[in-house]
Amino acid sequence: MPGRIGIIAGTGFYDLPALATSAAEQVATKFGGAQFKRGVWNSESVIFLTRHGSGHTIPPHRINYRANIRALKDSGVTSVIAVNVVGGVDPSLAPGDLTLIDDFIDFTSGRINTFFDGDDDSGVQHIDMTHVYDRKIQGALSASAAKLGIELRTGGIYAGFDGPRFETPSEIRLTALAGATVVGMTGCPEAALARELNLPYAAIALIVNPAAGLVAEEITTEAINAVLAAGKDRVLAIIEAALPAIAGRDE
Repeated sequence: MPGRIGIIAGTGFYDLPALATSAAEQVATKFGGAQFKRGVWNSESVIFLTRHGSGHTIPPHRINYRANIRALKDSGVTSVIAVNVVGGVDPSLAPGDLTLIDDFIDFTSGRINTFFDGDDDSGVQHIDMTHVYDRKIQGALSASAAKLGIELRTGGIYAGFDGPRFETPSEIRLTALAGATVVGMTGCPEAALARELNLPYAAIALIVNPAAGLVAEEITTEAINAVLAAGKDRVLAIIEAALPAIAGRDE
């Protein structure tokens, strides 16, 4: 049976045009409330959640990641596509490029990063993180991009920082030494929480700026917004065309 697909998006992705007529729903979980819209996109059942709220009022360190992932799982979501807006650590990544995320390094601190904190019947569990990002979803996104003639790189390694400030040049040098190719503020602990609930999850990243210290210019909101405006439609086109395969209709 085809599954329901969850789409989690961040900066610049505050609505989904296909669900424009859908009303926001507030869902209660034991970890707090989550808000999303549900509807049909490309004939598939979709739930759309924007991490920062419709008006970008929730900073990355205050997002209730546990409530968001738990609400998607409880609402029948069987696959999650995450959209991350990131800085490029790999010098070969230019603003506007797209990459799939294959692994992460979590440099955040103070975030609640597990469902298994030992205070209920689930106890303490140690979850394998060898393959955090679901290969079937990744394959569907790659095939969709190829069909549309949109370049979508693979091999992305995400470095997560707290924000809302951008990283320093020294922090970026550290992440590069660790093998990271992109840097962002919302991919951790989101991906790990989905893995804990055995919820298939993949992430597509839009690079909107060179990370601090890679170029002489400082990072500005204006420059980021310009890249977002130019790249958003390509991200949504890839996701839209991949939905039937992810839902299981194209198997």
